Amino acid sequence: MALWTRFKRLIRSIFGGAISSLENPRLILEQNIRELNEQVPKMNENIATVKANVILLQKEERKSRGQVDMLASKIKAALQGGREDLAQQHALRLEAARTQFEKSKEQLAYASAAYDKAQQVKKVFMRERQRKIDEAQEAMRAHERAKWQSEIADALEQFEIAGIDNTHQEMISRLDQETAKNEARMEMALDSVDAGALKLEEDAESFRAAEIVRQMKIEMGLEKEEQKPTLTRLNLDESDAGNRTIGRSQVS
Repeated sequence: MALWTRFKRLIRSIFGGAISSLENPRLILEQNIRELNEQVPKMNENIATVKANVILLQKEERKSRGQVDMLASKIKAALQGGREDLAQQHALRLEAARTQFEKSKEQLAYASAAYDKAQQVKKVFMRERQRKIDEAQEAMRAHERAKWQSEIADALEQFEIAGIDNTHQEMISRLDQETAKNEARMEMALDSVDAGALKLEEDAESFRAAEIVRQMKIEMGLEKEEQKPTLTRLNLDESDAGNRTIGRSQVS
């Protein structure tokens, strides 16, 4: 007997481990959820059957009560009419009706209790079903999060193993150095340019542009051309001014 027990334990250890390795927890949980949901219609069908039995027994109980009341009325009428023989005949039927009525009442009580019990069982089942579904769904969501975290961890490990981190930082440093070098060259080039000369060139260009616009306005008749003094008249005026200055100096 002990040998057989040890043999069964060995078989379970071998095949149990193989089955566990083949099982997919997520697929099993999804199947469990489907089975829990499939049990709800079956339970509702069973409860409906119990309820139908209650309704039938209620009808039978009312019918038995009506039979009892009818026979009792007939017995009373026969006695009032002096027909004791007829009352005795109804009395036997009344006894059988009362027996059936009590039996119907008892069956109805059992059926009603069974229906109430079925309703309670359904409430417990639905609550437990929802708890198991929520628990399974949360476990599957946690598993998905863990898978994503595992993939991120693998990626980070690959960065370190493949030396990507080192080369990444090295390339960034080299780009920063080249950027700083080019910026320094630009600053040096700007410093070597004569800012004053650039300003004079800009002013000369502005003056030339204004003169071109003025000439266009004159041609279009939008502006009159200013009369400029001739060179001869300008020189004579300068000579007169000089002579007057010399004369005053001699008088003094």
